[in-house]
Amino acid sequence: MAVPASASSSSSAAVQPDAPDAAHEPARARRWRLSRSRKLTAGLLIVGFFALLATVGAAFASGATTIGDDVLLAPSAGHWLGTTDTGQDVFKLLLLGSRGSLLIGVVAASAAVAVSTVIGVVGGYLGGAADEFLSLLTNVVLVLPGLPLVIMITDYVGNRSLLVIALVIAFTTWAAPARVLRSQVLSLRSRDYVAAAKVSGERTWRIMAFEILPNLIPIIASQFVFGLVLAILTDAGLAFLGLGNLDGRTWGSMLYFAQNGQALQLGAWWWFVPPGACIALVGTGLSLINFGLDELLNPRLRTWKGARS
Repeated sequence: MAVPASASSSSSAAVQPDAPDAAHEPARARRWRLSRSRKLTAGLLIVGFFALLATVGAAFASGATTIGDDVLLAPSAGHWLGTTDTGQDVFKLLLLGSRGSLLIGVVAASAAVAVSTVIGVVGGYLGGAADEFLSLLTNVVLVLPGLPLVIMITDYVGNRSLLVIALVIAFTTWAAPARVLRSQVLSLRSRDYVAAAKVSGERTWRIMAFEILPNLIPIIASQFVFGLVLAILTDAGLAFLGLGNLDGRTWGSMLYFAQNGQALQLGAWWWFVPPGACIALVGTGLSLINFGLDELLNPRLRTWKGARS
């Protein structure tokens, strides 16, 4: 039986008589590493749970904003997480808020990653005047204070719909990922396969799209996850200050109304603890996903037994 070259070069690998075909080894190895990363698995479970709430659970939140007579009731069989000072069911509000908060996070992170990818790849590959201009634009946005800038733009725009809030957050968070991607492109553009593509007459946009961009996917994925965390926290901060979208329910708007209703002074912990806990859990889950991706991409960071071999 012939032994694949990759297997024969490793002194620690034992040859099995029923060894799988070499073409299937990389995929199986990736699945094994994925299952061994506890941080990534835990993060995916947490985020998947809240994604399920946002897509399916929100359908059971009918009448969440309806004002009732059951005011400030503690959690019970009738109201699993109690009620607000206007008789609204906190559990239904939580389900409704999951959709708004995650929607803002996904839209803001997607827009920020799209802008940063275009600016980072184009500037880093073309160089010259284009790179200088895009680098100057990136540095200007980087030195501006993030949260005050979001507050100013949100107040100036006036329209505080979920889409507008997401785009404002994306506008203030694209610069840092663009700088990271540019530095990677500066390294990749001098590789042999890029030079070969140039010599063969490939167009510039095809080299950027098919030679350089695929090598940036792990970094782009990591930046998307980080941008998702940042967008959810920024939206919660804006809503808590009364500058977010208070008509469309989010977890941040729940905290805002709980503050205005003096929930802490009244001892109505069930009004503000659940949305705060949801924000914290989603942030933790996304952070675990980011750490797990780092472990998969960098063997030195892996913590499970035998991962560095």
